[in-house]
Amino acid sequence: MKTNQITPCLWFDKQAEEAANFYVSVFKNSSIGAISRYGKAGFETHGMPEGTVMTVAFTLNGQSFTALNGGPLFKFSEAISFQVSCENQEAIDYYWGKLSEGGEEGPCGWLKDKFGLSWQIVPAILPELMSDPDRAQRVTQAFMQMKKLDIETLANA
Repeated sequence: MKTNQITPCLWFDKQAEEAANFYVSVFKNSSIGAISRYGKAGFETHGMPEGTVMTVAFTLNGQSFTALNGGPLFKFSEAISFQVSCENQEAIDYYWGKLSEGGEEGPCGWLKDKFGLSWQIVPAILPELMSDPDRAQRVTQAFMQMKKLDIETLANA
């Protein structure tokens, strides 16, 4: 791990390894790194059987993550989401389909995956479309009507 690199740590109940494998299968240039397991020490605190996966280090397209099996104490919320910037509609369709499978589609390009983690699947051109105040109103009106974002509709707004 590089010093001063920011690595999101995702807290799962017991699905850390399953989630890391899923995310690595969705994103190109991704890999699983070190996997650590719970031992006997600390059982009275963590309650995890010896040998259970504790953490999984993984990389998605160059970004480091850690998945932690921390138990049911904490859940994901929309307060944290990951944005996937897509160059074309094919990429939006791909990520939307893969990440929403078994999860939940939301409004305006948002979805929750099967683990409850929130994602925003957005066109890379969106910041440019939103930079013109007059156009931004039309673009906002258009994407407020969508679940999965449609680049052509947004560009024509």
